[in-house]
Amino acid sequence: MRPFGNPSRARDRWRRWALVATLGLLASLTGVGGWLYLRLHGSLARLEGVVPLVGLSAPVAVERDSLGIPTIRGENRLDVAHATGFVHAQERFFQMDLLRRTAAGELAALVGAGALNWDRAHRLHRFRQRARQALTATPPADQALVAAYAAGVNAGLAALSAPPFEYLLLRIAPEPWRPEDAALVVHAMYLDLQSQQWPRESARGVLRDRLPPELAAFLDSPGTEWDAPLQGEPFPAPPPPGPEIFDLRHQRSPQPLTGENRGAGIAFSTQMVEMLSGSNNWAVAGRLTAHGGALLANDMHLPLRLPNIWYRATLIYPDGRGGERRIHGVTLPGTPAVVAGGNGRVAWGHTNSEGDWADLVILEPGTENGTYRTPEGPRPFVRSWETLVVKDAAPERLEILETVWGPVVDRDHQGRQRALRWVAHDARAVNLNLLALEGAATVNAALDIVNRAGAPAQNVLLADADGHIAWTLSGPIPRRFGHDGRLPSSWADGRRGWSGWLEPAEYPRIVDPPGGRLWTANGRVVDGAWLSVLGDGGYMLGARARQIRDGLLTRDRFDERDFLALQLDDRALFLARWRELLLATLTSDAARAKPQWDELRRHVADWGGRAATASVGYRAVRAFRLQVWERAFAPLTAVCRRADPRFDYSLLRQSEGPLWELVSQRPPHLLDPRYPDWPALLLDAADATLAELTADGRPLAAHTWGDYNQIHIQHPFSRFLPWLSGWLDLPAQALPGDLHMPRLQIPGSGPSERLAIAPGRERDGILHLPGGQSGHPLSPFYRAGHAAWAAGEPSPLLPGPTVHRLRLEPKAP
Repeated sequence: MRPFGNPSRARDRWRRWALVATLGLLASLTGVGGWLYLRLHGSLARLEGVVPLVGLSAPVAVERDSLGIPTIRGENRLDVAHATGFVHAQERFFQMDLLRRTAAGELAALVGAGALNWDRAHRLHRFRQRARQALTATPPADQALVAAYAAGVNAGLAALSAPPFEYLLLRIAPEPWRPEDAALVVHAMYLDLQSQQWPRESARGVLRDRLPPELAAFLDSPGTEWDAPLQGEPFPAPPPPGPEIFDLRHQRSPQPLTGENRGAGIAFSTQMVEMLSGSNNWAVAGRLTAHGGALLANDMHLPLRLPNIWYRATLIYPDGRGGERRIHGVTLPGTPAVVAGGNGRVAWGHTNSEGDWADLVILEPGTENGTYRTPEGPRPFVRSWETLVVKDAAPERLEILETVWGPVVDRDHQGRQRALRWVAHDARAVNLNLLALEGAATVNAALDIVNRAGAPAQNVLLADADGHIAWTLSGPIPRRFGHDGRLPSSWADGRRGWSGWLEPAEYPRIVDPPGGRLWTANGRVVDGAWLSVLGDGGYMLGARARQIRDGLLTRDRFDERDFLALQLDDRALFLARWRELLLATLTSDAARAKPQWDELRRHVADWGGRAATASVGYRAVRAFRLQVWERAFAPLTAVCRRADPRFDYSLLRQSEGPLWELVSQRPPHLLDPRYPDWPALLLDAADATLAELTADGRPLAAHTWGDYNQIHIQHPFSRFLPWLSGWLDLPAQALPGDLHMPRLQIPGSGPSERLAIAPGRERDGILHLPGGQSGHPLSPFYRAGHAAWAAGEPSPLLPGPTVHRLRLEPKAP
């Protein structure tokens, strides 16, 4: 019989079919690739040409330099706000969307159920409603400016050929920008800068409730010898309590010290203890500069991501007197203001103040169910329901209980309900008063503006072209009565609470100090009556401020490059005494019996005295201190952790004071009884340091500070889509610096900008930021300028020559 079919013809048919299928697949892939290419490129910002915009009263020029830094020139402030919104939307809309959704508790609607915990925590504050209320209370002129900015944002979004690429990946359309969303962006900053205040107050409450008063006071020191306030002296650490007050040898028997339970009673790991950030600013008067004008520096330290939180811009518009205003600095996308910078006459910069801007109010039950006591008698809780929209899932209902003081946020370790009184919940928390700095001509005029600004409370330093400098605070300041705000308390009987707000004339101010120098670094700035007004919301250890102050006192002439050198100061002055302690530990008779410590001893001896990337010794000293911290405080605070699993001693930022007292005085009654003496604890900490550094099997010499201090600046998406990391992220890079020195640089956090500016001499100014101007990875500006920030190079404050020109023209509705 003949075989079925012809094998040769069958092979030919198969080849033809394979060829057709391959060509079809290639065509499909080409089509998909072409579509994807068009979509991605369609979401790039418009850089050239003419764009008609409804709402403009006159043409606006947007000129970008080689780094993508825009100079926005308009005929009035409304048009400039409109154009700023347009530019922000084209370059940074997704970032703006994340900020407003974070504050409003609306992230899950964008990214899905993984964000529900964030939404539950943030929706509790009902910031969208509060933003609408703040906008309603805003003067008509400011409402018009916010409306112009929002119109510009929506026009910028509509002018893109395709939505920003993130929405393509999320398979969702971006929602329009509303005028109230600018207030939500400011509320997002409140959450970022102040949301640790009530957990810290809660931790203090547990500490005071579960420990003898003398031990609690010792562990919760108001300051240390590192303090460097502008007014007053350092606060000495309280003495350790005697054995008649507290004796660990008579406490509940601890578990054996093992790798699994080492640090029991502390919420953070030894590495996480130091994962906190801050900001620096300082200024010198005109008599300390060659030109006679004042000089200001600012580096705001925040979590680092792509794109960076700030967006550089120069705004130019008529001043109404025949001249023009030129404002140079950084803007916050989502708002129309220059946050830090200068106007040619005055410069301004910020650090988070860390005063006390929130209180936990213990609620006393009323006589009937569903009520609580107030000075006016029992009141019922106001119950409201919020709907949390969830992408690709059913919505969730969230119940919120409101009191006269604020929302109910939790129950304490005794089961008592607590409400939150927070300045961010008040209508005065957000306004546009900071915009008036654009027209300030002197430090004195700027002071009144800053004191009326609605924003998270900041240490604001001011410098003017005439050589004057000043410090004050922005943001609302409550009038407390009956308490200092450090501990949760009941306000039911009316003897404690808030009674209104400070007026601008009552704000603390320091103008033209005799030494001609001002500095702040998130530590305590004042003492006495002023400190009583501001309270203590968790001042940072003063080591960084002290190093800045001492650096300013070493010379009597400064220019911008001198300021940049101080911003890059990575000398390890804070850890110097810990190095001496580690060397003494490693050279003890007991340590000499362990030859494996010889190499560690050599590295510590030759540490270099800086947080340098090549230093093994610096990393070892830092790790040793944290190992000692863990062993010293874990047994002292274990009862607090047992009372409340949320207790976190590392929230109390002055622990260096009691820690050094312990290792210096070495009281046996405050020593973990698992150790025979304090030298044994120090030897164990040194042993754990070596084990930690070599746990991965690599030689000790490989464990440099740069090996740990890797800066990997990421786009939010790459954390969930790691296969996009090479496209979205900056390469990991080892950088010098650490927490307790001017060059604050730790993994995930660092200077979000470095600014040095003399008003009227902006041509000599310095400004650089991590990342680039654009939020789009295909933009030439996505990474442009980052290398200068990483290397600490003096990039100019002023934009360079124009490379791209865009003209925005009025269009009839």
